[in-house]
Amino acid sequence: MGGIKIAIIGAGSTYTPELIEGMIKRKDSLPLREIVLMDIDQHKLGIVGHLAQRMLVTHGIECECRLTEDLDGALVGADFVLAQIRVGKLPARVLDETIPLKYGLIGQETCGIGGFFKALRTVPEILKIAKRMEELCPDAFLINFSNPAGIVAQAVLTHTNIKMLGLCNVPFNMMKSLKERLNLEEATFEYVGLNHLSWITSIKNNGHDYIKEALEMGLNSEGMKNIPLQGFTADLIHTVGAIPSSYMEYYYYKDKKFKLVSEAEETRGQKCMRLEEELLELYQNEELHEKPEQLASRGGANYSECAISLVDAIYNDRGEVHVVNLLNNGCLDFMADDDVVEVCAIIGRDGAKPIKIENFNNPHIEEVMTQVKAYERHTVNAAISGDTEEAMRALMVNPLVWDYQVAKSCFEEMKEVHAAYLPQFR
Repeated sequence: MGGIKIAIIGAGSTYTPELIEGMIKRKDSLPLREIVLMDIDQHKLGIVGHLAQRMLVTHGIECECRLTEDLDGALVGADFVLAQIRVGKLPARVLDETIPLKYGLIGQETCGIGGFFKALRTVPEILKIAKRMEELCPDAFLINFSNPAGIVAQAVLTHTNIKMLGLCNVPFNMMKSLKERLNLEEATFEYVGLNHLSWITSIKNNGHDYIKEALEMGLNSEGMKNIPLQGFTADLIHTVGAIPSSYMEYYYYKDKKFKLVSEAEETRGQKCMRLEEELLELYQNEELHEKPEQLASRGGANYSECAISLVDAIYNDRGEVHVVNLLNNGCLDFMADDDVVEVCAIIGRDGAKPIKIENFNNPHIEEVMTQVKAYERHTVNAAISGDTEEAMRALMVNPLVWDYQVAKSCFEEMKEVHAAYLPQFR
């Protein structure tokens, strides 16, 4: 049977219309046979799924689009599996953001102890999906943008045989904004880091590297809407020797960031809960046949461009360069081959091949990456084993936590409130 089967796991997410829009835009290059929208939340799945079906019909996409709560049924025969799950939903995110503040720690979805607990909840569930893929669609590609995407990729790529790529819209948005600010539409970039811990270290156009000019200008890339931004100073950027992603504010301005987050009237998670309700109400309008503009405020700008262009590049063997999370495999000499890194890779029918970075020379980036990778590896081990000592080792090496007693106290409280989603720690 011809055509592609795409399964979206976590399809009740209000981001799903972004993905459907991306498929519609590429209808000439992606012959769709079947789209399966799977979620355990029947209510949200019904609302979002019916909008997705209306969008496909409106644009003349003649493929089956069905809704299901059955994971196995969604996976059977899939060519691509897109995962966007949120274990515990947004209320769990709000706990990740608010509880750490009582202990003087930053509360954030992917960084610090908040991101750590999101990893503990998410890794086991993504591994379950990957294990079922090994049985039901072993040749399929898993494209994951469930956060924390880098840690999830580290778990899947070192504990399963699935072809998997971790995806984030931060690199795309960074490079897009720098092209616009430097007026270099054909620029190519050297992008180095881990997910949400990354830098641009080269900007080449017509044989010239503009990174020196960018550093002297103190050029910031565009930030993310889901982060309360302050911006990097020119002297910091010059000291670092690279253009940091906006998430680096949590590390480079830790104290200022804590103050900003702790004094905010509501957390990002609380804002997202309100936005989600507004979007779900909009989606129920039977006259709505397009992705509404209000979705842009949710913080997922260009997700469809990132995700579906990646599917397109694999399916059509395009040999395009994308930034993805994948095994290092010699790309960066200072990282182990089985470390997952976020770098530029050539994308084709066989998946992603990292572009080796020759003569990399930025000791600061090397030191930060190796430290945080140690945290990520401990986190994967803790998420799988439920070993409290391994969890503490992770937190004691995380630059946003460090202090043992503070980490231990916060860990115990968060473990208790998230107990329903942490069976491995019982």
